[in-house]
Amino acid sequence: MYTAPALPVLVCLRFLLAALPLPGQHLLKHDHQLSSPLTSYLRLNEGLWLLDNDIDPYMGGAFHHSPLLLSLFSTIVPPLPIIWAVSDAVGAWALLRVWRARQGLSPHKGTRSNAENLIVSVYLLNPYLLLPSLALSTSTFENTLTLLALMFASEGKPSPALLAIAFAMHLSPSSILLLLPILLLLVSSPASHLASPRPFQGSFKHIPSLFGEFILYWLVLVGAACTMTGGGWSWVMGSWGASLTLPDLTPNPGLWWYFFTEMFDHFRPFFLMVFSVHLVIYILPICIKFQHDPLYAAFLLVGVLGTFKAYLTLADPGLFLSMISLFPEVHGYLRHPIITTLLHLHAALLLPLQHVLWVSEGRGNANFYYAASLVMGMAGGAGLVDVCWAGMRIAIGDAKVEDEKAEGGKGKVVWEVVQQ
Repeated sequence: MYTAPALPVLVCLRFLLAALPLPGQHLLKHDHQLSSPLTSYLRLNEGLWLLDNDIDPYMGGAFHHSPLLLSLFSTIVPPLPIIWAVSDAVGAWALLRVWRARQGLSPHKGTRSNAENLIVSVYLLNPYLLLPSLALSTSTFENTLTLLALMFASEGKPSPALLAIAFAMHLSPSSILLLLPILLLLVSSPASHLASPRPFQGSFKHIPSLFGEFILYWLVLVGAACTMTGGGWSWVMGSWGASLTLPDLTPNPGLWWYFFTEMFDHFRPFFLMVFSVHLVIYILPICIKFQHDPLYAAFLLVGVLGTFKAYLTLADPGLFLSMISLFPEVHGYLRHPIITTLLHLHAALLLPLQHVLWVSEGRGNANFYYAASLVMGMAGGAGLVDVCWAGMRIAIGDAKVEDEKAEGGKGKVVWEVVQQ
């Protein structure tokens, strides 16, 4: 099987980081930027302890992980750092395969291009992805499953793609945003059509059967989750419901927690509905506008999740930033990449500083940390708007080039006639 030369080197480095006891690694597990109540390693360990002592982990309202993770780490493998390293390696490999499918290259043959080394590097060396993985946040598994779903869909393998997105939805229900572009990708092509937009070329008649297959996988996983929790349904509100009802207002880099900290209880259900629907409304406009390139539509929806997710961690915008490398054709059409980069840099410096000042030192209040969260939201929004604009602008830019070439050709013919 063909791989980029940088992949085995960086994977070995990642395994080395997992095997060595790093100084201050225990502090990473307590960092609110790297893990949320839904992805925290400490919460996962607490759930495993409750399960070992025959106590329902979802009874107290502190455990919000999927029963699938609970079963995995209680019966098959212990939650060792090497598991997170393997997940990172699989994610980088899947990202590389998506790139090769988009370029129309065989996944098993190819040349050793610098582009493929860059794609692997921006995933495994991205601090937004590396630090949550070192903190043993389960958001690493969510990103890997998302990339696997996109990889299988890009390679035209419907069953593995639908199974992967069903698993991702069980870990994080907000992954449902990616279901429609994955279905469109399965009945079309992953090749880039941004420069030549056209109506959807796939066959819609296969989408209902693919959706039915997805529902089947999803129901099987629901049944498995119920079996793992002794036939009860408490896990539904404890795990999935946490993304909708926001029971834990632990600070994070997202935009939800502070808003609902200040919210009167009387208005809370209405604004929970508004915030949840706000995520969903992006699906149809983006998929309709970029129906000629479903992979790019999926990329934009990953950016929506990386900006507006309820329990945001750095791993969510990290996946969006790493996926930009899959679309080099739009890089020249970005309007303000420097501003977006500086906003991310500013947020990356402010978040840990304000976190220490408020949580550790007690020298400020929640406004300190939320101000840094707003900068992170601005960075995510600026990047999302920029790549969306670039995806639409590339067609206009290429059309102008073609018109200029045509006009230049006409001028050359006229000049030759005049000379004659």
